[in-house]
Amino acid sequence: MRALVTGANGFVGTHLVAHLRAAGDEVIESTVDITDRDRFALHVDEHQPTVIYHLAAQADVGGSWQSPIATLRVNVEGTVNVLDAAVAQGVQRVLAITSADIYGSVNETDLPLTEDQPVRPMSPYGASKASADIMCVSAGLAHGLDVVRARSFNHLGPGQNAKFVASAIASRVVANERSGEGEVRVGNLEARRDFTDVRDVVRAYRLLVTDGAAGEVYHVCSGRDRPVRELAEKLISMANTPITLESDPDLFRPVDLKVLRGDYTKIHAATGWQPTIDIDKTLSDLLDYWRAHPEGVASPGIT
Repeated sequence: MRALVTGANGFVGTHLVAHLRAAGDEVIESTVDITDRDRFALHVDEHQPTVIYHLAAQADVGGSWQSPIATLRVNVEGTVNVLDAAVAQGVQRVLAITSADIYGSVNETDLPLTEDQPVRPMSPYGASKASADIMCVSAGLAHGLDVVRARSFNHLGPGQNAKFVASAIASRVVANERSGEGEVRVGNLEARRDFTDVRDVVRAYRLLVTDGAAGEVYHVCSGRDRPVRELAEKLISMANTPITLESDPDLFRPVDLKVLRGDYTKIHAATGWQPTIDIDKTLSDLLDYWRAHPEGVASPGIT
C-alpha cells in the first residue's frame, strides 16, 4: 500500500509510520496543515496515495475549553479537507480517527459501550470529533468515498506529550527522581478510562485499513476501565526515589467524564485484533522514555 499519514510527526503518527513500514508499506509522512485546503489538496495530488490514515487533530480535551474555535477548525474543517482531497484523487480508502469522547456522559449500565451508543459530547473536543465522524458518513453517502472510522478510547505509551495525564505523571516522576522532590501534584484521579498501548492501537489501524468494512465504525479499546489513580500509583511504585501524590483542585477540568469503557467485539470479529501489551509494560516504557528525554519533563502542574 501507498499510505499517506496526516499528523505523521505526532505521538500516534510516529508509531503508526514505524508499524506501516515494518509491514512493508510505502509511507508518505504528511505534516501539511490540514486546515489549508488548497495546499493539502495539492499535497494529495502530488503523492497519489492509495490510502489515507487521518490522524492529524487537536487532541487535548482540556485545551479545547480554552480554544474551542481552533479545535473545531482543525478537527472538523480539517477533516472535511482531507475527505474532499481523497474524493478528488480517487483514494481507495480513508481511515479516520475519531474518539470515544463523542459519547460524553454515560451511565454505568451502558458499559461497555458499543458502536451503537448515542452520541452526547460534553467538551468542545468531543463535539468536534462527533462532527468529524458525521462528515465521514456524509462523504461516504454523498461521494461514495470508502471511509472507515476508528473511535479510539484513551491510549498511551512512550513518546506521548506530557499534556496527557499518564505521560504527565511519568514525566514528573522522572523529574523528581533527578531533583529529589517528593510530591507530584495531580488533578482528578478518580476518573476511570479505557487505556490501550499506542503500539496495539496502530496495529488496529492497519488492520482496519486492510480488513475493515467500508462505511463502518469500530472501537479501538482494551475493554477495561481503570481509575487514573491506578496508573498514578503504578508509576510512583516504579520510581527510583520515594514519591507521593498531592491533589491540586486547580488542575481539575471544568467538566470531566466519570467513566468510559469500550467493547472491541466488532473490530475483533472483523480483523482478529485484540490488545496484547500489559499496562505495566506500557507504564514502564513510558517512564524509560522520559528518563531518556530529560529536556522534555513536565512542569510541576499536571492537567
